[in-house]
Amino acid sequence: MKRFSQAKGMSAWAALSIALASSAAAQQPASPATAALQALAGTLTPAEEAAEAAEDADARRGLIAQIPDGLIQDSEGRTIIDWRPYAFLNAEAAPATVHPRLWRQARRNAIHGLFEVVPGAIWQVRGYDISVMTIIRGATGWIIVDPLTSEEAARASLALVNRTLGERPVVAVLYSHSHADHYAGVAGVTSADAVRAGQVRVIAPHGFVREAVSENVLAGPAMTARANYMFGTQLAAGPTGQVDTGLGPRLAAGTMGFIAPTETVGAEGGLLDIDGVRFEFMDAAGTEAPAEFLFFLPQWNALHTTEVATKTLHNLLTLRGAQVRDALRWSQVIDNARALWGADTLVQLGSHGWPTFGADRTRAYLEAQRDAYRFIHDRALGAANRGDTIQELPAEVIADSAALHPSVRGYYGTLNHNAKAVYQRYFGWWDGVPAHFNPLPPSEAATRYVRLAGGSAAMLAAGERAMAEGDYRWAAELLNHLMFAEPDNGDARRVLADAYEQLGYQAESGAWRNYYLAAVATLRGSDDAAAGGRRQSPAFSAALQTIDLLNALATAYVPDPAMRAVQHFQFRFPDTDEGLSVEVRPLVEIPREGAAHGAATATMIIPRTAFLALISGRMTYPQLVAAGQVEVRGDAAAMLGWLARHRRPGPAMAVVTP
Repeated sequence: MKRFSQAKGMSAWAALSIALASSAAAQQPASPATAALQALAGTLTPAEEAAEAAEDADARRGLIAQIPDGLIQDSEGRTIIDWRPYAFLNAEAAPATVHPRLWRQARRNAIHGLFEVVPGAIWQVRGYDISVMTIIRGATGWIIVDPLTSEEAARASLALVNRTLGERPVVAVLYSHSHADHYAGVAGVTSADAVRAGQVRVIAPHGFVREAVSENVLAGPAMTARANYMFGTQLAAGPTGQVDTGLGPRLAAGTMGFIAPTETVGAEGGLLDIDGVRFEFMDAAGTEAPAEFLFFLPQWNALHTTEVATKTLHNLLTLRGAQVRDALRWSQVIDNARALWGADTLVQLGSHGWPTFGADRTRAYLEAQRDAYRFIHDRALGAANRGDTIQELPAEVIADSAALHPSVRGYYGTLNHNAKAVYQRYFGWWDGVPAHFNPLPPSEAATRYVRLAGGSAAMLAAGERAMAEGDYRWAAELLNHLMFAEPDNGDARRVLADAYEQLGYQAESGAWRNYYLAAVATLRGSDDAAAGGRRQSPAFSAALQTIDLLNALATAYVPDPAMRAVQHFQFRFPDTDEGLSVEVRPLVEIPREGAAHGAATATMIIPRTAFLALISGRMTYPQLVAAGQVEVRGDAAAMLGWLARHRRPGPAMAVVTP
């Protein structure tokens, strides 16, 4: 996460002064304007209160065991997840610093432990990660669905299961889809050796490996930085800090691993017998994830909707960044599941949140989820076809949304940014306004806005007036210009942080709240860089395709227009028996599998693990030479010069400062 980006021309002393002043800035209480909005949002109709009470009851139902204090630590004593700092959620009434509906959602997500869903057959472990692990009793052992984000959280969850229900072997693991919080903890419930020996089946949707392993490689640095804001990973827990994500409590820290599937479910879905349990699968690729499935268990009339239907409105375009999801297909998949299994379903469960119980309630839930994504798609596209721009159409969509079911409240995704995502999917980033086709860069435009306002003092005064009037969106827009024009302006930093803070308090979406409040922490220097640490295991890195590593490296290439001759570099990886090449041209480099197209300028012979350490900066070329890990044949100077012509991704992102 970016803390203090020192602008060109800004003295080190000025930067230090701002850091000291900002770090001393205290969190602010909810303003009268925010408190008034919260009071209004907390007023529910009798029907809404009944729906909320039913969700409260479902979230508590079936709890049979807990990890004491909700505390999971790794073997070295590092905290993976800890519920003790969230004791503030024991209060039923929301403080004015938290949206009352988000508070209620957070209290439901805070009910952690092992839950019985279908007596003697299906259980879930909830609350020890943002996602949920489902446990199904097979004929000879446990079938695990979605083994969480980290190995440590998954291991502790399985231990809770075995202590409570009796120890049984894990005989199968299902990855419902290609996001890391549903597979990266797999080494906590089984091992690669057990999978290779045929003792454990690992089952995933078609396309899983490519999507799971490659999704964050090319855009990883920027996506990770934005995810830190979205999930509030560097915020302290508390009524003025991290409360919930809306989708689940928070991401577990720890080790992220990978074990490749032994079999996949195709685009046609189909049937599988897994340890004596009949699974009926439906393909859901292209909805919440590029590779995903749903499944029905007819033995218990249980429908697992994975992440296609959860206890909140989901994202069509997540704040961390991803490809825009298809709202129309999303709605259609839910409708297909309702048509195929809805009449028989007695319980619905998913990969986040808690189950829905009862035939009538599960059908109503599926219909509400289906209708929400169709509504957003059709209303947003209709507004765009009537001339609304990407920033105008959310208001029209929100105005028509009063009848949406409480199960699709915007605790995670929102109508606002989902409507914009529909626009972007069909029309792209540009809203059709000529002035927006080639706008000035943010810092340059900001400097001119400040000049137009009559200088920084006038711009600051206008922002402070907006703050006094409770017009925080306008205050943020004004002060963001001032911040990008004058990053060393301590007063602008202070008031912008105050504006973002009130917007965060008012947000119903946990993701919006976290993003706003993480921006506040950046501006004030109060973010906790040590919090929420996640690390990839060697198994995760080993699963990356080598061509993807080289394609990611190519995005960091610094063009050399003066290059006189095209260069060809070859790479041989004895440990993986691979050969790849890179053609280096003045403006681009072109990685290829196989031999170089032309005589090689140089050839590097190196274990793939050592090459990954080299390009990631964990080891230098001289260190690898000294360790006997690398040999270069041909023009070694040319190869080393090429490797040096790559910019390393930096942690600084232009999120709240330039």
